[in-house]
Amino acid sequence: MKRTGVFLCHCGTNIAAVVDVSRVAEEVKKMPTVAHVEENKYCCSEPGQEAIIRAIKEHKLDRVVVASCSPRMHEQTFQKALEKAGLNPYLLEMANVREHCSWVHAQEPEKATVKAIDLVRKAVAKTVRLQPLKEDYIGITKRALVIGGGIAGIQAAIDIADAGYEVYLVEREATIGGKMAMLDKTFPTLDCSA
Repeated sequence: MKRTGVFLCHCGTNIAAVVDVSRVAEEVKKMPTVAHVEENKYCCSEPGQEAIIRAIKEHKLDRVVVASCSPRMHEQTFQKALEKAGLNPYLLEMANVREHCSWVHAQEPEKATVKAIDLVRKAVAKTVRLQPLKEDYIGITKRALVIGGGIAGIQAAIDIADAGYEVYLVEREATIGGKMAMLDKTFPTLDCSA
């Protein structure tokens, strides 16, 4: 059985001034797989992260939902907290209740609260299917293949070579230069193109 921890952020008053966070917490406690629910003034702060780490260890959580701001802003922050707690960082799901609830429904607190409950419910449901991932690194060979020996291809090959990389230039014709090789003079100086 999965053990999901849900952390509800007040975001100072960004969320809590509109969304009834305590009501969201009460509804979340009823959800299957939820083993722990906690409110925090600022989940992204050092004390907030420490609370998440502590709860993961104390309640043997194997999934985490953070209901706060945009994942774009703090997903990596919370992934690092999970990692510090010994949990795979990809077993995190975020519910964006700041931008999607409190900000867009600032004049409708009931609507914002109901929507926050729904977003958290969906995040909790998604955590059941999350799989631990691992980062892997693949070595690269610092070489380049430039296809086409026209002016652009030649310049690209020169630039890459000047940067210190090995370059292979491939041209289907017998000579390089592309259309430029067909001209005898170039504009505006009428210099020889060859």
